Amino acid sequence: MDATVILPILKKKLAFLSGGKDRRSGLILTIPLCLEQTNMDELSVTLDYLLSIPSEKCKARGFTVIVDGRKSQWNVVKTVVLMLQNVVPAEVSLVCVVKPDEFWDKKVTHFCFWKEKDRLGFEVILVSANKLTRYIEPCQLTEDFGGSLTYDHMDWLNKRLAFEKFTKESTSLLDELALINSGNDKGNQQEKDRSIDLNFLPSVDPETVLQTGHELLSELQQRRFNGSDGGVSWSPMDDELLAQPQVMKLLDSLREQYTRYQEVCRQRSKRSQLEEIQQKVMQVVNWLEGPGTEQLRTQWGIGDSIRASQALQQKHEEIESQHSEWFAVYVELNQQIAALLNAGDEEDLVELKALQQQLSDVCYRQASQLEFRQNLLQAALDFHGVAQELSQQLDGLLGMLCVDVAPADGTSIQQTLKLLEEKLKSVDLGLQGLREKGQSLLDQISNQASWAYGKDVTTENKENVDHIQGVMEDMQLRKQRCEDMVDVRRLKMLQMVQLFKCEEDAAQAVEWLSELLDALLKTHTRLGDDAQETKILLEKHRKFVDVAQSTYDYGRQLLQATVVLCQSLRCTSRSSGDTLPKLNRVWKQFTITSEERVTRLEMAVAFHSNAEKVLQECPDQPESINDQEQFDEIEAVGKSLLDRLTVPVVYPDGTEQYFGTPSDMASTAEHIREKIKLVCLKKQQLRQPEVCTTES
Repeated sequence: MDATVILPILKKKLAFLSGGKDRRSGLILTIPLCLEQTNMDELSVTLDYLLSIPSEKCKARGFTVIVDGRKSQWNVVKTVVLMLQNVVPAEVSLVCVVKPDEFWDKKVTHFCFWKEKDRLGFEVILVSANKLTRYIEPCQLTEDFGGSLTYDHMDWLNKRLAFEKFTKESTSLLDELALINSGNDKGNQQEKDRSIDLNFLPSVDPETVLQTGHELLSELQQRRFNGSDGGVSWSPMDDELLAQPQVMKLLDSLREQYTRYQEVCRQRSKRSQLEEIQQKVMQVVNWLEGPGTEQLRTQWGIGDSIRASQALQQKHEEIESQHSEWFAVYVELNQQIAALLNAGDEEDLVELKALQQQLSDVCYRQASQLEFRQNLLQAALDFHGVAQELSQQLDGLLGMLCVDVAPADGTSIQQTLKLLEEKLKSVDLGLQGLREKGQSLLDQISNQASWAYGKDVTTENKENVDHIQGVMEDMQLRKQRCEDMVDVRRLKMLQMVQLFKCEEDAAQAVEWLSELLDALLKTHTRLGDDAQETKILLEKHRKFVDVAQSTYDYGRQLLQATVVLCQSLRCTSRSSGDTLPKLNRVWKQFTITSEERVTRLEMAVAFHSNAEKVLQECPDQPESINDQEQFDEIEAVGKSLLDRLTVPVVYPDGTEQYFGTPSDMASTAEHIREKIKLVCLKKQQLRQPEVCTTES
């Protein structure tokens, strides 16, 4: 009988085994009666269950039954005592009826249990609770009877339920594991195949049952001692002592069968895993060698433009995406096979290695083909990209060459020429890069036949090769045409640079000549303090004029060169109607100014020479003294020179210019006047001796 069936009855605590023992080591069975009417059927069921727990050896020592009638009526107590005769007559050795104080005295006389000992089969005594220790040690009595024995009915009931549950589950699990293990031990292949149908899982988890058993055993073993704080130690209940070896035996059997079951599961799992791996390997191999290979067979073109190559590349990426799913399965299978190889049996090693080798060969071959195709398409995309970029460069260069050159100055021409050279250099580099990309692509195409799977790809390869070579030849021709046009444009632009340079230099010559004229008017003002200095100034002036003459001649030559270049370029020079008249006008002004400067210097030389001559003559020379005309001539030259200093230089266009500033001219004129005064004074000095001689 299971406790779960009569659990509501057991919870009522109609009877219990507290674990206490009498002096004969017999178990004490306690029947606590209450004020309410006790159901004898339920009590009988409870007693049957309790008496089924102890071992036969324990039952042989007999039971001491304590009937607690302190809260019950006499007729109920009598009924219980008589019922013990029918339930446990052979096992009961003593029945102690605990009576209430001074309550049953009169009624006891009507029924003396001791007189019925022979008929009942056991001794019945009436005793008060405080005198119960005469028959049973206090340490074996519960606290209800003044003893020190601790008893928790619900704790006992929970442990009993756990024990019975574990016993039932473990027994059932042992049968199931034995059936599974015995089915796997059959050596007949037919029976082994048939045992696959019996490959069921246990109804309960063995790990859970084992854990429950260990926890139950631990609970049973912990109730060895009580009263560690100084209380009285006591032995565990007999049913607990009996349950421990049963639990331990069940645990040992469970561990043994579970170990065998784990090995069976491992073998089955390994076999199932091996079969599953075989199936998956064949799926991968069949797809890669079937649809996967067929997809690659249809892809041989490289496209004739960037867009076409990109479309082919996108299509290839879709193919790679489909392959990647199978490659992921390959990686997983390879890991599973490696794990089985590390822990597999000798009989499986050959088969596993063959599967692994077959799978690896197919996957690596297909992956190599995909990579080759991807590299080929990338090389084609790079080639078409370089070709498109080069074509754009050639178009840009041709656009520059088709536009007529109309620069504003030589600097812009130089910049345009530099840009043209840079574009031509960029085209050269682009063409060189195109040749390298094209040759690399041709090399890859030449190796494409190795992936043909027996298919003749000569036609496809020839189309690809012809396309690549055609693109390179077309670019070479376009580049050659542009180079020829660049040579013509370069020559024209260099002539234009030279033209602008001549025009700039001619304008510079005019500017230099103007500066020389300005310097002549503003700084060449001195006439010298004496004849020697004036001669030096005259010599310097002639050299100054030579420089101006060279500048004028240089400007004329440049202007003549511009005329020649304009005729060659078939254009009109900007300097032909502007620079040449300006050069001639400045040169004319310079010539007039220079001639005036020479005239003044020559007059100054004559004046200073004659003045110095008369001023240095001695009075003893009579021929000089009588030469009055010489003094008059010196005065006339000096006055003429003074008059010329006040006269401006008049140019053909009617404009006038003065030498130097008025202060410069005043200083020069003052010096000349001083010298004229000296000459006059000398003249007077020479005339006085003549007067004296006449008078005498």
